[in-house]
Amino acid sequence: MKRIFIATILMAIFSCSKSENSGNKDVLVSEPEPAPKVVTDPIAEGKSLVEGADCLACHKVEEKMIGPSYKEVAKKYENTPENVEMLAEKIIKGSSGIWGDVPMPAHNGLSKENAKFMAQYILSSK
Repeated sequence: MKRIFIATILMAIFSCSKSENSGNKDVLVSEPEPAPKVVTDPIAEGKSLVEGADCLACHKVEEKMIGPSYKEVAKKYENTPENVEMLAEKIIKGSSGIWGDVPMPAHNGLSKENAKFMAQYILSSK
């Protein structure tokens, strides 16, 4: 009887001392990727991005400040895919000489998609 009891205790000790991951050393656990953001209103998204960036330090919707107003930009450029693309590039890379002597700084950290949303918002400001 003592032998059975001692054997049971030893088995319990050995089974508890093993690492839980001993058989799964090569398994990597990764977090699921978040679902991409679905934008249903690109103009509202653009407005939100403009308000969250540094744009309003130099631009206003209706009046010229350091840079042109959004209405001036919308008046100069028709709202076409080509102009959205062109303005998005200027937002990302910066621009100078078109609206005066003060250059618009580059916004390299901005994605092309977000820059396009911002351009769509600006061109909708007629």
